[in-house]
Amino acid sequence: MDAVILDAEIAPLLELAPAFELSLDALPAMREARATAFTVELSDDVERIDHVVSEDPYVVVRVHRPKAVAGPLPCVYSIHGGGYILGTYEMDDARFDRYCTHFPCVGVSVEYRLAPETPYPGPLEDCYAGLRWTYDHAAKLGLDPSRLGIAGVSAAGGLDATLALLARDRAEVPVAFQLLECPMIDDRQTTSSSRLDGLPIWSRESNEFGWRSYLGDLYGGDDVPGYAAAARADDLVGLPPALVIVGGADGFRDEDVQYALRLNQSGVPTELHVLPGAPHGVQMFFDSVVARRWNQIVTEWLGLQLNR
Repeated sequence: MDAVILDAEIAPLLELAPAFELSLDALPAMREARATAFTVELSDDVERIDHVVSEDPYVVVRVHRPKAVAGPLPCVYSIHGGGYILGTYEMDDARFDRYCTHFPCVGVSVEYRLAPETPYPGPLEDCYAGLRWTYDHAAKLGLDPSRLGIAGVSAAGGLDATLALLARDRAEVPVAFQLLECPMIDDRQTTSSSRLDGLPIWSRESNEFGWRSYLGDLYGGDDVPGYAAAARADDLVGLPPALVIVGGADGFRDEDVQYALRLNQSGVPTELHVLPGAPHGVQMFFDSVVARRWNQIVTEWLGLQLNR
């Protein structure tokens, strides 16, 4: 079996990262620790307002908007990552502090229910409800509904990919683009990269735990729908333009490359980047050369989409 080949700058940094093992017993503590880790000092140049989309189930979105910019702005609708089992919409606060003033744009973050307490399709329906609410309230929020795109990292990239499929088929919300950063899209774990030993940050064992939690009784079967795992979708025609970016040392590498290829073959304008030696979650090593390159690719592509 192939070995994990890491970027020379990243390898020693990973040795400092704490090890963890996912389990149902460990999940509450991990959620609490992760929420605390993303508490940062926020900019006074961006306004943040929470809106309740639905009471039952309870779905809330946080709308981020630059204070100094008027008029309808393009919008990035973001889903937070965390393997379908971790995370909170607060993880997007720092990202939208940058995006809202840089592009400029409106940012919308959705707080969706997590697995295993809420398996598929609950989290996806929460994300769709938030997207539909955002589109329906475009005028009030000061955003341009023709430039409303979706974005996400890891499991959020997986939810983005399935959200794009769902939005296409329901034909209620036109999605302008999909930004898929190292998306978690294939529950089968049959690719070479998904079966590597020693995958940093998100191991094959963590990946199995995440998928088992999200799919529930569907896990391991042949009837998992494309709305649950985008790699299983038969028809990719008519989806919005995409950026797929993944690391060469990420277990999701092969499934992401295959999905980007299928998108292109289906007539979907798709840009693919594989950054050699980058593990899953390389963005957290923000001072590294490869993380800066990742951020440059994403920022440039996103700017093109928002300013069409």
